[in-house]
Amino acid sequence: MSNIIKPDRLQKGDTIGIIAPSFALKPKYIQNSIMTLQQLGFQIKLSKHLFSDKNGYAGSVDERTDDFNTMIADNSVEMLLFGGGEVCNEILPYIDYENIKQHPKIICSYSDSTTILNAVHSKTGLITFYGASLRTFDNLTDYNRQSFEKRLMTTDTDYFNNSEWRTIHEGDCEGVLTGGYLVNYASLQGSTYFDLDKSKKYLLFIEDHEMFSSPAVVSKWFSNLEQRNVFKYVTGLVFGHYSKEEQPLIDEILHRLGERYRIPVVRCEDFGHGINNAIWPIGISATLDTASGKFEFTESGVV
Repeated sequence: MSNIIKPDRLQKGDTIGIIAPSFALKPKYIQNSIMTLQQLGFQIKLSKHLFSDKNGYAGSVDERTDDFNTMIADNSVEMLLFGGGEVCNEILPYIDYENIKQHPKIICSYSDSTTILNAVHSKTGLITFYGASLRTFDNLTDYNRQSFEKRLMTTDTDYFNNSEWRTIHEGDCEGVLTGGYLVNYASLQGSTYFDLDKSKKYLLFIEDHEMFSSPAVVSKWFSNLEQRNVFKYVTGLVFGHYSKEEQPLIDEILHRLGERYRIPVVRCEDFGHGINNAIWPIGISATLDTASGKFEFTESGVV
């Protein structure tokens, strides 16, 4: 693991670069998002191959890699924003990680992009940001706007929730934030492009959704994390939005993890594939105390 690098905070007038490493975008799908970002005071730069569908489901690996590396090297771009999909892992071998160290900037997305966000942090030390994507700005809520501004435009460390935090297993902990979308995060384990720092303890934040994964699938991927010894380094677990209806089986899976590893486990609706897109900086420390109901960042992800 490299030394920690924090990107500069975003300011009005800055340029946000839009790329598509995971999925073939269509212009009509991002018009509202671009307009909203411009209304918030930002300039927008579209990558060269943004709308390519050369592979049928996305641009070619070369095109997507070129867009990512070019945007990183572009000093006029202060932030990279992109959405999810399926295939961003294809570009991991071709990302210029030294380029990222030389041109650190905010990289923000969610879902399939869990892969890129965690790989970049692991390989470079750059704090990356999970939670907001292009989709977030298609119909921007007050909570999502405030979360975006607080996490990326200020060095404020306060966390504010927009849902009830339910305790599944009691306790308190502190750890470095790591996580994202469960399937992608579990699939990264053992990869050349990702490794947890064994000298640190981690507060794991995970989300999944019933449209993608049944409770049995959620259990399977958590077992993958266990068998990869990830929980050896985990001090606590926060599980995000899964479904509109109650899912007792998910609670049971989470409770078993809390019991087995004697860690605090909570559920909330603040992040994930729901309406709330709180932003969680990967690589900074946070604390969780179920007795007081407090979750706090101990530092900012930007400078």
